[in-house]
Amino acid sequence: MPGNSQRRNRRVTSKKGAASGSGGKNKAGLAGRGRTLPADERPWHKGYSGTEQVPNRTAWKQEKERKAAAAEGRAPKIGKPGTKDTTWGRGGTGKKAAKPAKSTGRSGPRVAPGRKSATPRDAPELLVGRNPVVEALRARVPATALYVAHGIDIDDRVNELVRNAADRGIPILEVSRAELDRMTGGVLHQGVGLQVPPFAYEPFEDLLAASTEHAAPLLVALDGVTDPRNLGAVIRSAAAFGAQGVFLPERRAAGITATAWRTSAGAAARLPVSQVTNLTRAIKACQQAGFIVVGLDADGETDVYDLEAAVGPLVIVVGSEGRGLSRLVGETCDLRASIPMASTVESLNASVAAAVTLAEVTRRRSAA
Repeated sequence: MPGNSQRRNRRVTSKKGAASGSGGKNKAGLAGRGRTLPADERPWHKGYSGTEQVPNRTAWKQEKERKAAAAEGRAPKIGKPGTKDTTWGRGGTGKKAAKPAKSTGRSGPRVAPGRKSATPRDAPELLVGRNPVVEALRARVPATALYVAHGIDIDDRVNELVRNAADRGIPILEVSRAELDRMTGGVLHQGVGLQVPPFAYEPFEDLLAASTEHAAPLLVALDGVTDPRNLGAVIRSAAAFGAQGVFLPERRAAGITATAWRTSAGAAARLPVSQVTNLTRAIKACQQAGFIVVGLDADGETDVYDLEAAVGPLVIVVGSEGRGLSRLVGETCDLRASIPMASTVESLNASVAAAVTLAEVTRRRSAA
């Protein structure tokens, strides 16, 4: 026989059997539902005239909606009985009412440990820990509030930070430990937290124009440095060795956070810092302004101690902690310089490499 009719366990009867009825279960679905009610007869419609009697179930839903609207401070989404409401889904001003903000159960910014904060970039940040808060206040980091938990152990650091905050006019708020736990997202805070405002970045065009007014301009660029402590250390070194500014990319790089503020020891308040959308484009703008761009690379062809271009307008580019300079940035640099080291050490920390190079540039300029 043709085909596979000889295979074992083949089906020899028709798979489809006789159609069975529903036993009258679908009879109601075939029946008509009557006429369609006009708008003025629908209790749930904004055009309801209010003259018809509202069913009990609809009246209960309307009363529930009125109570919810009163609690949220908005106009109800139903018409009042006996009246014609023209503010269906509106806030009474002819515009769609804004949805009320959901309560999160906390009164401050939350920074989850090990995760990126879900708060906007321009939201304030909370710096926690007794030593970090004391050091931030010593460095005169701008702050908007100091939170102190109830019943914490008073020591010299707590006395100093409270006295420092009071002298600077920073509001001191005493909160419960549970409230401070919610504000910090479970991070160890040691009973204190300092709220700092978002950092105000300098426009890159202004930073570049201001640097060219100096006899020997010096700028520092960061290519993908993601550790805020490295960022703060680079800013501190740049300020110490006479640089006129630091610029860094907006994405995939650390910004000026409370940790960077503290690591810079207040230098971020004195040295202009700029964020750029495209680092390669910003470097090319510096080159057009007459700068020589030197990228720090372990495999660079020039030794930093033989950097003759250090006496002129200079931009030092520091790569990220792991991969160093990116390909496009490395190709854009005029020179790539390396720091000679012993064979037992492969590379230096990004902030240390920047400090060594800046120190050598300052030495060459003072000797010129």
